[in-house]
Amino acid sequence: MVTAIILINTERTKINDVAEQLAEMAGVSEVYSVSGKYDLIVIVRVGSNDDLADLVTKKMLRIDAIVNSETMLAFKAFSRHDLEAMFSVGM
Repeated sequence: MVTAIILINTERTKINDVAEQLAEMAGVSEVYSVSGKYDLIVIVRVGSNDDLADLVTKKMLRIDAIVNSETMLAFKAFSRHDLEAMFSVGM
């Protein structure tokens, strides 16, 4: 499983439209509108790096209102939420 965090800038009047389009894409687990330097943060969970490349370079590229993006790969999860979910299997 590959997890990536994608930081996105959009045209100012299209933030909600872009967020909705992204949320519908396979592999996108969460989309947040945020304050600060970026307009949206997208959490992606896909099976392989090839799946991530396809999402970023083919599917996201079709959204004209995306002005800029920065993709970061997650190496390891340290979230208490993730650890609790892992150990609660079967309970």
